[in-house]
Amino acid sequence: MSKNLHIFLTYALLLSSSLLQGIVAVQYTVTNTASNTPGGMRFDTEIGVPFTLQTMGTINNFIWKLFQQPSDSQRKNVPILNVYISDFNDAFGYTNGDNINISAIGLASFPPGRAKFEFTSLMYHEMTHIFQWSGKGTAPGGLTEGIADYVMIKSTYYDPEGYTKPGEGGRWDEGYGVTARFLEYCDSLRSGFTPELNNKMREVYKDEYFQELLGKPLPQVWSEYKAKYGNIPAGSAGAGGVLFDHLKY
Repeated sequence: MSKNLHIFLTYALLLSSSLLQGIVAVQYTVTNTASNTPGGMRFDTEIGVPFTLQTMGTINNFIWKLFQQPSDSQRKNVPILNVYISDFNDAFGYTNGDNINISAIGLASFPPGRAKFEFTSLMYHEMTHIFQWSGKGTAPGGLTEGIADYVMIKSTYYDPEGYTKPGEGGRWDEGYGVTARFLEYCDSLRSGFTPELNNKMREVYKDEYFQELLGKPLPQVWSEYKAKYGNIPAGSAGAGGVLFDHLKY
């Protein structure tokens, strides 16, 4: 395929995803704009469009169920969700609007035999960004990243041996694994805490939500969490676990 002609191999297929109590469908498209790169070719041969579309539907339903959003009125309105496999190297993936961008360079770096697993793990994280609430931008970035990793953990598409351990990190909103593990602790204090927190953030984020849900101010919750795990020094945690360590996603 000639680069000069700027011909991109594009796959588009619309699927419907719904829960028993939801009737509004989300449409999905997948486009590989890097099919002539090693990562793009690996996507085509080891992952593929049909698998991606099926996975998107599965993840979408998983997120709605985990976030306790059985009805359309509780969910973020996402009429169409697009996934692009593109040639960039500053991240494994990122979202803009209702679009998910996956790095072909990142795909090429996945270990042999692990492409589908690691791609699925990444998709759980990125699709959470599409469907989570962020207080219309008022929530700390580390919290939204932590919730995305929290969903990834709940999906079991991650490596627990290489991932951030409970109690690690220096700030509750450090993001990724540090914040995800803290949210798990908050869940242990109040079942369903993290979904409740997410749903409270539909319009705005406030630290006071921790007090409302847990009966304790946020600094106290973090301090007690750190103490429970022996006050592990800051800087000892991995940023996002073994799959995507030191790269944003």
